[in-house]
Amino acid sequence: MSKKTLPIGIFDSGIGGLTVMQEITRVLPGEDIVYLGDTARVPYGTKSKETVIKYSLENAEFLTSCGIKLLVVACNTASAYALKELSSRVSVPVVGVIEPGASMAVGITRTKKVGVIGTEGTIRSGAYFEAIKKIDSKVVVYLKACPLFVPLAEEGWTDNQVAYLTATAYLESFTEEGIDTLVLGCTHYPLLKRTIKRVLGEDVVLIDSAEATSYEVRRVLTEHKLLRTRSTRGRYKFFVTDSPHRFQYVGARFFNAPIKARLVSIGN
Repeated sequence: MSKKTLPIGIFDSGIGGLTVMQEITRVLPGEDIVYLGDTARVPYGTKSKETVIKYSLENAEFLTSCGIKLLVVACNTASAYALKELSSRVSVPVVGVIEPGASMAVGITRTKKVGVIGTEGTIRSGAYFEAIKKIDSKVVVYLKACPLFVPLAEEGWTDNQVAYLTATAYLESFTEEGIDTLVLGCTHYPLLKRTIKRVLGEDVVLIDSAEATSYEVRRVLTEHKLLRTRSTRGRYKFFVTDSPHRFQYVGARFFNAPIKARLVSIGN
């Protein structure tokens, strides 16, 4: 079997990585994908660095056992804490979500004032701050942890009054700072895009790391001569570590079609 025909592996702590998968299927419709949602251990954003690395390595081990050609870390916290470890220990190319999102933000901002929202772990790591400053040291970066956004997204409470009031409390400081670009530094956050837009207004550009990551996946596959080009759509497999029925319900909304998620045990 040619390596080109192997699937792309994607993991996240829950449903948020589906935003990344959705973009990859749009940019690379012919690729097969294996998705792992570690729903038993969500969220990663409140966990220690050591725990996130442990979980990430366990997820990667499962996906590589499925025979993948590239690994996508579709979780900002895992990308912040575990990407270097994964890249050194996994036998296939590894793509995270932070550097693509940071690069897109720097390319779009005109005022050089960029906001970044994420989980406590992602913000605490300083990964986005470092990535943006590495590209353009003149960009002023404003960081804000928004831990309640993940449970809101997981519950499907993305466009109601609770979501709006929560977003207002988190984001009002960005209005005062005068940012023109906001990085959604968690793959769950695009699910709240409409609410965030209501709070910040139309003039602030929202950077969806999922979109930026899909282009990076295409670039890496092309570079390694692993890009699959075919006219038929790829096939998708979904695995979760808890609550497959709930994941299937949310996943069906993403892809406008029923999906089947298999329950697997990861780690201890």
